[in-house]
Amino acid sequence: MTDDRPPSTIRVLIVDDQAVVRAGLRMILEAQPDIIVIGEAADGEAGVAAADELEPDVVLMDIRMPVRNGISATREMIQRNPAIRVVILTTYAADDNVEDALRAGASGFFAKTDEPADIVTAVRSVAGDQVQLGPGVLQLVLNRFLDQPKPPVPAPADLRHLTDREREVLLLLGRGRTNTEIADELIIGEATVKTHVARVLTKLALRDRTQAVVYCYEQGLLHPGT
Repeated sequence: MTDDRPPSTIRVLIVDDQAVVRAGLRMILEAQPDIIVIGEAADGEAGVAAADELEPDVVLMDIRMPVRNGISATREMIQRNPAIRVVILTTYAADDNVEDALRAGASGFFAKTDEPADIVTAVRSVAGDQVQLGPGVLQLVLNRFLDQPKPPVPAPADLRHLTDREREVLLLLGRGRTNTEIADELIIGEATVKTHVARVLTKLALRDRTQAVVYCYEQGLLHPGT
């Protein structure tokens, strides 16, 4: 049997312990012409095994599951295959584990109550190596830094290796801007933005854009509300 989908189809694995949630997500995603669900798993351990076997582009991952939680599963998936992008789905936007998931390498964060269109957009965005945060989740993550205020610290030495333009790009990455938004704000081409992003990540030894967000707030380069 031939597959009529375009070669750019995004291949998605759904990992959630609730069958009704998996079914709902599958229905939403497979209604899109550029997305296909290639598998499902009911816990984190099975999810890791499925990711090894199926090599999805994007994984929709619940946090709270039996056998193995979504944070541990996310960390191992990305360690085994750094090309995989994970979108975390939480029962509540205020899930206490969202920050841990961010540190584990997830690229997207959404509540299961968010609009279906937002989750579809998240899948496409993280597949394109963007960071995508759902309503309320970004504020939750940033509030973690407000809850534990730190005294001002000198700019980290690594920043001395960045050009002025690369610093501008880093701050916009920290605010969750897409390449298109960065290009529009700095009035430069998207190809140039991609080059700057790659150089920033390399110079700061950051794995991806998600780590760039964490880096900006941990180093005091950005503060919630800025």
